[in-house]
Amino acid sequence: MSALIIFGLLVALMLTGMPISISLGLTVLTFLFTMTEVPIDTVALKLFTGIEKFEIMAIPFFILAGNFLTHGGVAKRMINFATAMVGHWHGGLGLAGVIACALFAAVSGSSPATVVAIGSVILPAMVAQGFPKQFGAGVITTSGALGILIPPSIVMVMYAVATSGMLVEGPNGEVVDAASVGELFIAGVVPGMMLAGFLAFTTWYRARKNNYPRLAKASFRARWTAFREAIWGLLLIIVVIGGIYAGIFTPTEAAAMSAVYAFVISVFVYKDLTLRDVPRVLLASANMSAMLLYIITNAVLFSFLMTHEGIPQALGTWMVDAGLSWWMFLIIVNVLLLAAGNFMEPSSIVLIMAPILFPVAVRLGIDPVHFGIMIVVNMEVGMCHPPVGLNLYVASGITKMGITELTVAVWPWLLTMLAFLVLITYVPAITLTLPHLIGM
Repeated sequence: MSALIIFGLLVALMLTGMPISISLGLTVLTFLFTMTEVPIDTVALKLFTGIEKFEIMAIPFFILAGNFLTHGGVAKRMINFATAMVGHWHGGLGLAGVIACALFAAVSGSSPATVVAIGSVILPAMVAQGFPKQFGAGVITTSGALGILIPPSIVMVMYAVATSGMLVEGPNGEVVDAASVGELFIAGVVPGMMLAGFLAFTTWYRARKNNYPRLAKASFRARWTAFREAIWGLLLIIVVIGGIYAGIFTPTEAAAMSAVYAFVISVFVYKDLTLRDVPRVLLASANMSAMLLYIITNAVLFSFLMTHEGIPQALGTWMVDAGLSWWMFLIIVNVLLLAAGNFMEPSSIVLIMAPILFPVAVRLGIDPVHFGIMIVVNMEVGMCHPPVGLNLYVASGITKMGITELTVAVWPWLLTMLAFLVLITYVPAITLTLPHLIGM
């Protein structure tokens, strides 16, 4: 009954058009003050201690790094490098867009930032070369979603924050800890590269089928020049992932390092960003960080309410007693998350759903790292379909296309992503092999 009241109140508030973060906070406070005897000082204490997590500091740093890279000419040089390597294949510029999105995703951590940075440069070039605008929009909208799967990823940090400190009893009575940010980052490498390959194949196949334009094959000298110009941006991938893997610094420290590095190469190496532009970038990053941190704060309260009412534990016990197998549970989770993606953005979904679903997944023997990556892939799909797909709205602003027209344009790549979601859901080895190989 408590669960029905809580979620009924939350849905009712959201249907009024109220922002999700405020809906979460009001739901928690209304229920606590009217249906329980929890003292107000406990709520206030939970509000502050809930966001006193070292991992949360990574979010504003990754946002700042992404903004520096978006405005600092890194994306343009990555596109030139990708074009030099694969531009002579069928749909060359489209393939270059997929590769450039994958490379930029490995330094930014944000899907909308990837769509803006790569799409604003390569889409006009594709139209000028003779590609249909719909084809280019479909490629960039879906490939931009790689920003939250290829590490570093802000959504992975959100999942780690939402489940941190949760010690759940596994199917054999063992205590299972939540996944760390470092484990999730390493686990996302292989799935990210695989999805990039799937999207690139879809792009190549459609371009070959429709005989879309190809570029002349670049000489070795041109490829070397493009690589040399892009090397400073590409090195950031090694700085972040290599530093975490080598144990030089934690994911949060890697985020701070990436922000400093992005500032240096944007202002002093590439010089596409002047010192006069830096305050504007800082302000934009602060606005985005404040919005996400406000959502996290209210989601922490919501998670506290769920735990206080014993809803995740009751759900887990009910599913185990009902004889629900792990593969049936994963089908339900995928359907639930894809449905949530129709009216909520990824950060909110992860922060609300992860604390509820995580204990159930562990009870059924599902690895926390595999479960986290599966959730991230679901969020990728949600960013590319209406009515609230963030990537659609960002791409719409770049292409000047309507949401309906964009939705039709992304379907071939969206179907590819759905097929990949099924694969990642039921083949855990794709996610877990690399972390196991390096001893995580």
